[in-house]
Amino acid sequence: MAEQASTEKRVILEMGTGNDLYGGDYTKAASRAIQDALHHSSIVLFKSLGYDHGLMRVQVTIGVQEPDKVDTEALAAELPRGRAEVAAVHGGLNVRDDAQDTTHVIATAAIEAFLPDMAQAWRLSGKR
Repeated sequence: MAEQASTEKRVILEMGTGNDLYGGDYTKAASRAIQDALHHSSIVLFKSLGYDHGLMRVQVTIGVQEPDKVDTEALAAELPRGRAEVAAVHGGLNVRDDAQDTTHVIATAAIEAFLPDMAQAWRLSGKR
């Protein structure tokens, strides 16, 4: 990962939340958190600068109370652009309703997008 840090720059960070109120499905809650984060974004830099979406590495971190119950491969397949990596970590929130024998699952998502460092390709012209 240290090698990537020197050749890539994070250009996007979006956060979202999602839930599954009655099914206790961690992957469904995580998917909704990812969709929430994606709906906060309108990234015009790719079209404006002519960058290929294939250059972008997308790192998604999902926080839930039971990370081992998240299907990270299914979530990565849902992402619309870039080369996706999804990791599930301990976080989020479970809200227990003992009277209904239900656990409401709340997931959080952080989506980071990285592009190759192209700083050397840019220079100021000195013109205004």
